[in-house]
Amino acid sequence: MGIDCGSEATGYGVIESDGVEHRLVATGAIRTSPKRPFESRLAEIAAGLRRVIAEFHPESAAVEEVFHAVNVKTALKLAHVRGVALLAVAEAGVELAEYSPLEVKTSVVGYGRAEKHQVQDMVRSLLRLPERVESPDASDALAIAICHATHEATHRRLATT
Repeated sequence: MGIDCGSEATGYGVIESDGVEHRLVATGAIRTSPKRPFESRLAEIAAGLRRVIAEFHPESAAVEEVFHAVNVKTALKLAHVRGVALLAVAEAGVELAEYSPLEVKTSVVGYGRAEKHQVQDMVRSLLRLPERVESPDASDALAIAICHATHEATHRRLATT
C-alpha cells in the first residue's frame, strides 16, 4: 500500500506485486475540506486510512519522506498528516517503508525530476490500466506502492544470492 500524504487529499494505492508485475487492487483519495478545523481533518484522514487498511489488509505500506518545502506552514501541515498516516499503519501492525520523492520517481519513471503527468502515465503503463489515474494523489500513492514493491523484490533477490 502506498500513501501520498496531503491535508486536503491523502491518496492511497493498494497493489499486488511480485516486484516485476504489478496489479491494481484499489486506489482513491481521502478528501477533507479546508474549511474544517485542521484537527478534524486529521481525524478524517486517520479514519479513512484505517478503513482502507482494514478492508485490504496490506502486507506493508510506504510513504514519502518529509521533503523541504518552500512554505514552512505547508511543510508542517504535511508533517502532521504524515504522522497520522504513520500512526494508522503502526496501529494496524503493518510494516512501513519510507522513500524520498526522488527515489519514487526514479523507480517508477526512471527520472528523479519527472513531472506529475509523467508519473501518472508510467503508473498507468506499469499497472496496465486502460487510462491514467486522474487523481494525482491516488496516482502518486500508487507510484509509492510500486516503488516499495520493486525495492522489496530487489532486497529479497539480494538476500538469496
